Amino acid sequence: MSEAVFTPEVAARFAAARQIADAVLFEGYVLYPYRASAAKNRMRWQFGVLVPPAWGADSAEHCAQRTECLIDPRRGSTLSVQMRFLHARRRTVERVREDGAFEGVEKLELPDRVFVPWDEGVEERVELVLPVDRLAGEGGTFAFTRPAREEIEPVELDGRSIGRLVHRRERVDGVIRVRTAELPGPYTTLRLTVEVENTGTWVPPTRADREAALPSSLVSAHVLLGLSAGSFLSVTDPPEWAKVASHGCRNLHTWPVLASDRDDVVLSSPIILEDHPQVAPESPGALYDATEIDEILALRTSALTEQEKREARGTDARAGAAVDLADSLPPEVWERLHGTVRALREVTGGRGPEQIGAPSAGTLPPGPFAVGVPVSPGLASDAPSSDRLSSDAFSSDPFASPALSVPPETPWWDPASDAGFDPATDRVTVEGRSVGAGSRVRLRPGPRRTDAQDLFLHGRDALVEAVLHDVDGTVHLAVIVDDDPGADLRRLQGRFLYFQPDEISFPEDA
Repeated sequence: MSEAVFTPEVAARFAAARQIADAVLFEGYVLYPYRASAAKNRMRWQFGVLVPPAWGADSAEHCAQRTECLIDPRRGSTLSVQMRFLHARRRTVERVREDGAFEGVEKLELPDRVFVPWDEGVEERVELVLPVDRLAGEGGTFAFTRPAREEIEPVELDGRSIGRLVHRRERVDGVIRVRTAELPGPYTTLRLTVEVENTGTWVPPTRADREAALPSSLVSAHVLLGLSAGSFLSVTDPPEWAKVASHGCRNLHTWPVLASDRDDVVLSSPIILEDHPQVAPESPGALYDATEIDEILALRTSALTEQEKREARGTDARAGAAVDLADSLPPEVWERLHGTVRALREVTGGRGPEQIGAPSAGTLPPGPFAVGVPVSPGLASDAPSSDRLSSDAFSSDPFASPALSVPPETPWWDPASDAGFDPATDRVTVEGRSVGAGSRVRLRPGPRRTDAQDLFLHGRDALVEAVLHDVDGTVHLAVIVDDDPGADLRRLQGRFLYFQPDEISFPEDA
């Protein structure tokens, strides 16, 4: 097996899916406020990191991922495989000394940007085109290498050299294994298995940390699969006759979803998506902080100070592009971002307000009607963003004017409103006991929760990390489940599980 160059036909088949894949590849790449100095940008590369085997053995991260799904190929069909990942490129900053030599510095300031040390992400692709009928049994194995490289970028001001940026990439090695297996029964359906593994020989130095392993890792690794003739079967919602076989598919650290109208393309990513995901049409461009809402994120980005924007532009070219994008949005784009409502189409069967006896859109009273606005770079959602509106601000008529109320002395969005709260020391009383950070609890998810993960968490013991209050006054307990192998990573990232006080009890020995 050897790398292939996709034909225009294959590239066109992947085009729509690549929009979603880009959102996955750069999810969390650089977070608002887009500066390297921001606390949440100090922990990089959070999804789909395949670390070298020597590091993965002693960490909560993995060196391999596995995709399995069912395919219904036609005679003579080929399978196109595109494995994509980010190759971490470590940037150091040097300035010119008086003697002409270069020395490392913490920052290099220019009028429009401030360069600082940073890890950039360079997109890498491995592409294969394989006849399906040759993948039976052991299938095929393809090893790939991306060599170490060093690139020098001079930095000039007014025509004279004032420094340089040194970009270094370490060697990364990996392997892709592809095979099929026949399923019993009268159908031509096959089980397809695609494994991606980091096979690098990097050995961690004494007292190495995760950051040392990242240049030798496959970051945000994911796979696009395409059939020239035939289709994939959904793993999430397979047809009745294929459910038993589909449930036998074993996916590790990734999840495959249908990603084309004809079901001939699959995206298998480390972020779980639904079948046929779409980029929200309102999204103006890539903002990388994809858990945010475009309107809010763009507004906050526009409000950065000029010094903060200089730092963002010097942090990364993509960060600079996000800042420039927010600054250049015309009024019609802002209007499109504000007021997107998808859920009403589902509830009303596609009828507009005037068809269900409500005022037309042109007569709606002013107010915060921006529900269901898209995320960026945008997976469209049919769910309304209920946390944008207070539930008691509206009557039972969804088109009625918001109820008038006296505004609080300190608005909820003002940082001063949080002055009386401290997640690390706040406590709440549950069953007569005081609960706060450090308390041991047992999880009892209530019926109002709909996350399937709760089935596995029910009855598990956990440690409370913080007590938080939202703008509606509801209390949430941030917890980490006992024996979670990624506990240290979760604490570092601030990614907890959240439960309300009536969803916990206490272990017998607590």
